[in-house]
Amino acid sequence: MNDQPGRRPQKSGKPGTPGKHGKPYRRPQKDPVRYLAFEALRAVDERDAYANLVLPPLLRKAREKGDFDARDAALATELVYGTLRRQGTYDAIVAACIDRPLREVDPPVLDVLNMGVHQLLGTRIPTHAAVSASVELARVVLGDGRAKFVNAVLRKVAQDDLDGWVEKVAPPYDEDAEDHLAVVHSHPRWIVSALWDSLGGGRAGIEDLLEADNERPEVTLVARPGRTTADVVLDEVGEESALPGRWSPYAVRLTEGGEPGSLDPVRTGRAGVQDEGSQLVAIALANAPLEGRDEKWLDGCAGPGGKAAMLAGLASERGAALLAAEKQPHRARLVANALAGNPGPYQVITADGTRPPWGPGTFDRVLMDVPCTGLGALRRRPEARWRRRPEDLEGFAPLQRSLLTTALDSVRVGGVVGYATCSPHLAETRAVVDDVMKHHPGAELIDARPLLPGVPALGDGPDIQLWPHLHGTDAMYLALIRRTA
Repeated sequence: MNDQPGRRPQKSGKPGTPGKHGKPYRRPQKDPVRYLAFEALRAVDERDAYANLVLPPLLRKAREKGDFDARDAALATELVYGTLRRQGTYDAIVAACIDRPLREVDPPVLDVLNMGVHQLLGTRIPTHAAVSASVELARVVLGDGRAKFVNAVLRKVAQDDLDGWVEKVAPPYDEDAEDHLAVVHSHPRWIVSALWDSLGGGRAGIEDLLEADNERPEVTLVARPGRTTADVVLDEVGEESALPGRWSPYAVRLTEGGEPGSLDPVRTGRAGVQDEGSQLVAIALANAPLEGRDEKWLDGCAGPGGKAAMLAGLASERGAALLAAEKQPHRARLVANALAGNPGPYQVITADGTRPPWGPGTFDRVLMDVPCTGLGALRRRPEARWRRRPEDLEGFAPLQRSLLTTALDSVRVGGVVGYATCSPHLAETRAVVDDVMKHHPGAELIDARPLLPGVPALGDGPDIQLWPHLHGTDAMYLALIRRTA
């Protein structure tokens, strides 16, 4: 990227050359931290990239060049994720400070503005430093003309704090509860409505959930069964840098930043990065009581491999074998990498779960962690809330039903299917299960709650819905179904 795309100053830019109003022209100075954060935000917007995939290589490259230390990396990370999480709130504030519709502001300008608003209202950066640094970034990436616009808007924003602005731009709760929560907690209105429907209850619960979605999640490791234990990982990482998991006996929670991939247990494949909610899904399926044999397990949507690696380890401890199937070849390769080193028998294949190459009734345990909107992982992928649309549900629905039907056909009589999704939306959870079971009478729901002893607030059952604000996990859903005929 050029230092200064777009409009450029009229003068040649040589230091000391008189500019407009007779003042010497000063070339803009590129701040590596804010420039990198801007690059990440543009990638998210222009390429539909995910920040958690874009940001690490940018940070790594900056460190290799010697431009960054740990504090710089932490600030860049905060600027990117903070801006994305609070985009809805910041958009409303910027809209109140300009004399044109927000949609008429060029996206790169809006990225600079929102990053500046985050520094003003969401960090402890002094006001003058937040404004001047944002204006300097605008000069570098937008040109002097639009930098003046950025300066004018941010000076208006700086006249009040976040609470004051929210009171001005959010409608009163009593007049429009969902729109109030959408602006205050920076979620699209339709997602607020969907989460509230799934969660139930009053205002306190939904506000706690939306607040939890805006908190930075801790990194959780899984000690892969058969390869290591949580105690060993804790010892290797160090008690000053990690804690045991809250619910999973295989979980290790990292308390400090840094790159998990640099840790020896992760680098050697004995551990992986995996949310505790995903671990609990695999544990519940593995612990479900079976009638008869327990030899063949299937992960029918195995990419990128976290649950498959855990299931393979649990299966190997019982002398069972796992077949991991993934439709996309590049994701199948990720699964193979995750399973490499598993002590027991396993196989990874590239296959479409809706047209399975295996016969009916082949497996004793089947996991179908189906593609979904990902609304349960908004803490980790905050940009997904702005990217998803209600009509996306219609696109996923047929696939989800087809995959669950395949799972029920693939398990033997007496075997167990786990239907999982990283979304709490009722259209992706109970609606799918209820609809498929109506057309598959030889199946019954198992109460999954006793299979996760010690985990509180699991609801009325028999299915399980985990929540960020209640369990500190992604909002994973699990229904366990036994085939009876």
